[in-house]
Formats: sequence, C-alpha cells, structure tokens
Amino acid sequence: MKPSNNRRCSCIIIEDQLPAQRILQRYIGDIGELELLGSFTDPLAALEFLRNQPADLIFLDIHLPKISGMDFLKILPYKPKVILTTAFSEYALEGYEYDITDYLLKPISFERFVKAVSKVIYHPDPVAAEPTAAEKPAASPGYAFVKSDHVIIKIEFDSIRYIRSEDDFTRIFTTGKNHFLSYTLRFWLDLLPADNFCRIHKSYIVNLRSIEKIAGNEVYIGGERLPIGRGFREEFMAKLDLS
Repeated sequence: MKPSNNRRCSCIIIEDQLPAQRILQRYIGDIGELELLGSFTDPLAALEFLRNQPADLIFLDIHLPKISGMDFLKILPYKPKVILTTAFSEYALEGYEYDITDYLLKPISFERFVKAVSKVIYHPDPVAAEPTAAEKPAASPGYAFVKSDHVIIKIEFDSIRYIRSEDDFTRIFTTGKNHFLSYTLRFWLDLLPADNFCRIHKSYIVNLRSIEKIAGNEVYIGGERLPIGRGFREEFMAKLDLS
C-alpha cells in the first residue's frame, strides 16, 4: 500500500517497550507527512485494528508478546510498508525476506528515523504499478522535513546550492539562508536525487544546477570556490557528461 499524493501517510506502532513507543510517537509527531492511527503493545490487538482500518506504514518491533514481528508479517492480510524496530541487528536482517522498507536499531535517533521514513513518504515506490496520466503528479515532492534545534523545517531540494560536512553535522547552503543541522553527509547522499546532486569532495555535495563554472580542481557556486577531491572527480565529470 502506498500513500496517495493528497493525504498524509497513515501509520501505527507495534512496540511492547513503552519508552521506545513514546520515542516513535514523538518522532512521528515531528513529521508533518505522517499520521499516527494508533500504538499497540499487543500484536494481536494491532491485527484486529488493521482488519478494520488499514495503515500505509507499520513500525514493528521484532520481539513481541504472543507472536514475533516476523510471524505477524506472515499472517497480515495485506502488505503495507514496514519499518522494523529492534535492539539486535542480526535479527533485523531476516526482515528483508519479507520485503520490509528498513529497520531501526534501538536506541533510535531522529536522523535515522527520518532516513527510514523518507523511503516511504518522499520517494516513489519502485514496485508500484505505473500511475495513469490522471494519477501521476506533475513532479516528485522534491523536499524533506528535517529537525533544526527544536523545530521542523522544510528544505526544498531545488533551493540547495551545496552542502558542507562539519564533523557529525552539515551546513546546508540554500538560495535563501543557511542551515546548520545534526545530519551527516551520508544522510543527504541517500536522500537527495542522484541526478541533480553529486559528492565532489569528502566534505561537499553540490547541486549540479547551481554550478557557475569549473576551473582546475575547483567548482564555483554563488561566488564560493569548492574543492574537487581526487577520488570524486571521475564520477563528478561523468555526471556532467565531461568524462
């Protein structure tokens, strides 16, 4: 099941550890695209709920009372998107046999949570049937909601000129203002459309559309000169069709 383009992505939590359940509830509340329908400690109660009100996405713990998360997936009458939550990564790998979207390893960080749910709400479903002309949106969403201090901000991908890594943080340089965020460069590489963005250095990702010129081993964007790393130059030039 895939959320439609004109409504929020409905979800439920099946998690018997109340502290983990509360963390997920808080994170879901911070993402405007998500709508929490309910939280359950008992998987059988969740199953009964889903028979009457299907959800687009399930946050599912692997170790549950009565039946395991994997057994729950076997008896679920339809196939929603599933993000597993677990304290044991070796068990999470088993979930890929059931075509899960991702897994979250406890303790769950907000950064990792956003990365997981982005696969559901910000990217098209690769196995979904091709929509008709009437159903197809004019363009992909092209944005993401991210946490900045104690607020959630919307970042339009087209507004990003480049991104600079600063230890475990990144500074996003947009056409409007700059944002210092607690996300790694890898987070942005996984999230941004690969056709328009490219890593040119261990510390920089650039929007190809924002490049003004390239001189030697430097890229010019908005009057700034950014270095091209030796190990990234070949892929960068190939994206520009200059290889």
